Parts: sequence; structure tokens; C-alpha cells
Amino acid sequence: MPFPALDGAPADVLRLFLREAPYLFFGSAFAAIGLVAGSFVAIRQRRDTLLTFFALFAILCGLRLWIQSDIVVLALGKSFLLEQLRTDIEFLIPVPMFLFFVAAGYVGRAGRIAGYVLTVEAVVHAVLTGLSQNTEMYRRIDEVVLVIALLVLAVELMQTSGPELRIFRLGLLAFAVLAFFDVLVRGLSRPWIGVGPNGLVVFLFALGYVAAQRALQKDRRTTAIQRELEVATKMQLSILPPEFVPSRHFRVAARYIPMTSVAGDFYDFIGVTEWHAGFLVADVSGHGVPAALIASMVKLAAASQRKHAAQPSKFLSGMNAVLCGNTQQQLVTAAYLHLDPGARRLRYSGAGHPPMLLVRNGKAISIEENGLVLAAFDFASYSDLEYPLQDGDRFVLYTDGLLEAADAAGNFFGQARLCAKAEQTSGLAPSDAADTLLSAVRNWSASQMDDLTLIVCDCSL
Repeated sequence: MPFPALDGAPADVLRLFLREAPYLFFGSAFAAIGLVAGSFVAIRQRRDTLLTFFALFAILCGLRLWIQSDIVVLALGKSFLLEQLRTDIEFLIPVPMFLFFVAAGYVGRAGRIAGYVLTVEAVVHAVLTGLSQNTEMYRRIDEVVLVIALLVLAVELMQTSGPELRIFRLGLLAFAVLAFFDVLVRGLSRPWIGVGPNGLVVFLFALGYVAAQRALQKDRRTTAIQRELEVATKMQLSILPPEFVPSRHFRVAARYIPMTSVAGDFYDFIGVTEWHAGFLVADVSGHGVPAALIASMVKLAAASQRKHAAQPSKFLSGMNAVLCGNTQQQLVTAAYLHLDPGARRLRYSGAGHPPMLLVRNGKAISIEENGLVLAAFDFASYSDLEYPLQDGDRFVLYTDGLLEAADAAGNFFGQARLCAKAEQTSGLAPSDAADTLLSAVRNWSASQMDDLTLIVCDCSL
């Protein structure tokens, strides 16, 4: 669009301002609406493509009305940069609009293709106009592509249903009628967005209504999911045993840090008396709600085997029989330790689980006796390792989240570091040692990528 001839006389300027005041007002309003919508997306810190595209479209529409105003040209003066900005905005305005349609799900395959073609065409033309003085040819091509894209969209919208589509269709109809009037009736003499702001007001209202409705629906779903996760978290915490009460022979600290709201890790204290104590640590494959549901089943499977509390291999075999065929192909690793200070004996068995640490006289020893993982094979069998107990022995049971915690370079915390840290903390109380071990793991890792569960038990004879 060529710049108008303005002489800058006060009376002419006043008449020009009064004539274009509505356009300047609507331009400011559109830009303000777009900035508010964009700020809302930033404040929420959630990905919202509909509001983002709506914000971009509203801002471009506002800039378009301002930059095409003769009063702005008079204020800023004629320049190649201003003319280039005018042309580029004309080409780019349809892009966020069609991306909005795609994100809203209003267009099918043909509509998406038309929208993407329009996007590429608009960007290419915006670049080419900066390298060529013949902008009129690019503008006419852009108008033809836009008309075709709008027709494809209109056809697809007639086949789409949705609660907010009635208002959206009315807004699009008001906009399209005026756009087609400019393009067809005025002989393609002005760009498509050169319609009066009234059509844009209705259209932006329709887009804003759709974006707001979708945002509210998403927030409701998110809130409902959050409430359900809070209930699930409380339920999962309820399946964990209460804090171990220190006794003459046992001092125990347990730590449980899920990666998300709920987790697949589980621990329990089995058959605890003054002279006996069993400790179970289990890890369900996967994360989140599915793993947490299986962890609840692990709790029931463990409870059903309390009669075998003093025999780890039978305990795990019984759990495996209960879980097989009931975990939706999710697997469970487990380690079970039974301490008998009266007989000065420990028994240990594992099912595909990381080795237990025995810290004796300040030295950490890895103890491993693994059968197949639980819930995979009904023929799996397990065996016991039996060791003599010594006064002051410490036992550390954990899930693989501690070993597989990775730093920024991808290096795992690993078994060697865990053993070294267990030796360094051998003089601390179980609670302090557990906290120190977990702090070392969490400081090592760039981010928590797995559930963390840890039991530290000191045994006195």
C-alpha cells in the first residue's frame, strides 16, 4: 500500500485524526487484548497453544490497524522500513489465525494442509518483499491463497461440531463476509485485512471465547486430576508402615521420596517383635499411577505371606504366586531381610533387586542373592543367604533409583559410591545416615528420574 500524500496542515491533521480515531482505538484495544492473553499464558506457566496463537493474532491485528493509519505515517514520516513493516504484517497476520484453527481441532487434513501452505507462503512473501520492490504481485498471490484457504476452512467447519462452534462460526462469518467484500468487490485493490474493524471485533471475540473456554476446560481437567492425585498420594502413603519404634535390638530409619505424586516403590516391616524383624523393599517397573496401583498389590501380597516372615525365600515365592498374572505385565523387584538377634542370624533373599549393604566395623559389604523378578514367571524359585549377626551390624536396603541417579554428564551414582558413602556414615545414627545418603544421591543427580526408597537398620545383640 503506497503512502498517502499529507501536507501536515493543522486542520488536515485534525480531520485525519477524527477520521482514523476508531481504527487507532481498535488497534490499541486489539494489541492490549493480545498482550493480556500472552501475559496470562506466561503467568500460568502452562503450554496453551490456543491462547498463544490468539495473542499473536490480536497483536498483529492491532499493529496492522495502527501501522496502516495515515496519522501514524504523518507522525513517523515516510520510510522504507515502515513500508516493509506494513507489507510484512499483511502477509503474516493469517498465520496465527490458521494455526489457531489447527490447534482447536477445527480443521481436518485438507484444512491443515491449506493452513501450512498459507503459513509457508506468507513467510516466503514477507522475506521476498524485502528483496524486491514488486510487492503488489506478492500481495495478490497472498490474497488468492488466503481466499482458497478460507473456503477450505469454511467447508470443513460445516462438518465439525462442538459446543463453542456456533459463536465461532458467527464470528468467522462476519469476518469472512467483509474480507471477501474487500477482495472481490473492490477488485483486490486493498489487502484482505483492510476491512473495517467491526468484523475483526466480532472475529476476535469469537476466537477469544473459544480460547477461554478451552483454557477453562483444561484447568478444570487439571484441577480434577490434581485432586485425584492428592487422594492417590494419601492412599499410597497410608499403605506404608508407620515409623519403626526403636527397641532393644533394632533402630531403623526409612525414607521414601517418589519421583512424582505417586510411585512404584514400596517398603514394609514384617513380623516385628522384640527379637525378630523382617524388612521388605520392592520396586515396581514404571512410574506414576500405574506403578502405584501395582505397589498396592505388592502390599497385599506381602501381607498374605507373614507366616513366612522368618524364611525370606518362601516369603518371596509366596508373593510371586500372588502377583503372577495380576500386574498387567509390570514387573516387581524385591529384597527381603530377616533379622534374629536371639539366634545371632540374618537371612536374606532377593528377586532381581540391587544387593543389600552390610556395614560391619565401618566396612560396607554387598550381599546379593537374586532369583527372577516377581510377577513374571510362576515357576520362579528363590533361596536364602544366611549370615551370622554381629553386634552393631548395619543393613542398608534400597531401590535402584539411588544407583541410577545420573549427573549432568550421564554418569550414575553407582554401587561403589553408595558403598563408600555408607562407610563414611557408619558412625551416624540410622536417621542421620539415611538423610546423608539421600542428600549425596540427590546432590549428585541433575534431576530426580526415579523413585528413591531407603531403609537403614542397626542391629544390637
